[in-house]
Amino acid sequence: MSPADTSLPAAPPAVVGAFIAGAPQPPGPVRLPVVYPATAAQVSELAESDAAEVDRAVTAARAVFDAGDWPRMGVAARQRMLMACHDIVLAHSGELAHLECLNLGVSLAELKTRHMHRAAYNFRFFAEVIGQTAGEVYDQTDGYRSIVVREPVGVAALIAPWNAPTALASMKVAAALAFGNTAVLKPSEQTPLALARFVELLHEAGLPPGVLNLVNGRGPVTGAALVAHAGVDLISFTGGTETGRAIMAEAGRRLKPCTMELGGKSANIVFASADYDRALDAALASIFSNNGQQCLAGSRILVEKPIADRFIADFLARAQRIRIGDPMAPGTELGPLASAAHRDRVLRYADVARGEGLEILTGGGAPAGLPDPLAGGFFVEPTVALATSNAARVCQEEIFGPFATFLAFDGYEDAIAKANGTDFGLVSYLWSDHLPTVERAVRDLRSGVVWVNTTMTRELRAPFGGYKDSGVGREGGAACRDFYTEPKTVTIPAMPITPRRFGAG
Repeated sequence: MSPADTSLPAAPPAVVGAFIAGAPQPPGPVRLPVVYPATAAQVSELAESDAAEVDRAVTAARAVFDAGDWPRMGVAARQRMLMACHDIVLAHSGELAHLECLNLGVSLAELKTRHMHRAAYNFRFFAEVIGQTAGEVYDQTDGYRSIVVREPVGVAALIAPWNAPTALASMKVAAALAFGNTAVLKPSEQTPLALARFVELLHEAGLPPGVLNLVNGRGPVTGAALVAHAGVDLISFTGGTETGRAIMAEAGRRLKPCTMELGGKSANIVFASADYDRALDAALASIFSNNGQQCLAGSRILVEKPIADRFIADFLARAQRIRIGDPMAPGTELGPLASAAHRDRVLRYADVARGEGLEILTGGGAPAGLPDPLAGGFFVEPTVALATSNAARVCQEEIFGPFATFLAFDGYEDAIAKANGTDFGLVSYLWSDHLPTVERAVRDLRSGVVWVNTTMTRELRAPFGGYKDSGVGREGGAACRDFYTEPKTVTIPAMPITPRRFGAG
């Protein structure tokens, strides 16, 4: 039985620093503010890791991988450690959710019930995966047997995003460690609080020193030092497409394998044959959950013309009733965006849309009437634009906020052309109760995931990732095994061989 959550809301540390070789590190001199997005108040400071501190973290991970017990540990012992990590994360889900809310601004209820439970489950999932992972045997060549075993790759650089820090970082951590690698984790400088405590908790659960190390800081400083370090063997990154390109370019210099889960501009396609009410509920959830800040958001809503006017009107009525406010309050549905800069960026897209002649149907600004201290927070109204062309910038560029764009389509071919008419290809949402339409669209949509008559259901056993600018590689059970392990072929003769005798006369 999993432990009950007995944790209490935690006050954030005054300074968040690195955690290397099982111990917190003295904070360095370069400090970055950590801000609560709902009020713009500073709640902590982040001590940025420079190249020297990154080197210490990689060196610690390298030492354990090269000479320590973790990569050589039996599966059963590693499973027990992963389950201990699962239990302690679940037991502290309230504390972790509170810390995450303080620097992210997503609803506390959503963080606790979805994000932290997912973070805990990631460890349980990979404990189960490694218990079922098998090698291969080939005996087709007469007189020989070849055995393929999988071994950990080495030191993994795990770079996590700011929009779901603990849920997404824990996937990388659990997978890398499950297969025997050691790791250096770098969260976003915007959202370090929960992940700093998360790393502490894993060590409290018994994780050996040096197996998982934490560094903090900005991408061009800490991230660049980590990616370029000669002691790093592989890189997993979740974040923006341009940053992903830069990381892969640097990694390519040393032939470091990478997985890149990048941006999205996902189409949510609603045919007239859809279950109308279910599609409407899901369309709202797919763009406004997590404050709209998710790469898999259904941000382009394509509706078939016979139902478009009604669907858009019903969507607007619901969007205008979304409860905006304090993310710590139980009834809040939409909290602030994660930073002032990001809020301003999202709001600029309303001006971009107007400048291209699009109609803003609702929103497009900061909500009025919020009480102090929320009046100073980074809030954006639920925003809906109506486009007439898929070429509009708000149909092509990832906005990453509570900003939906509607496009009407006329028949199947038009729907698929508009859905695929983007540089991204992460997920597609498809709503239709007409089986031939579903079967045809599943084949024709150019995205790594197609969700049919559902919204955001992650099957961890299946590969997750995108086409085109949405990324390279996949995450998931078998996909992570392939990334975090190296196959080794061992060939053994059945009987002693007689080699050719060069130089024997």
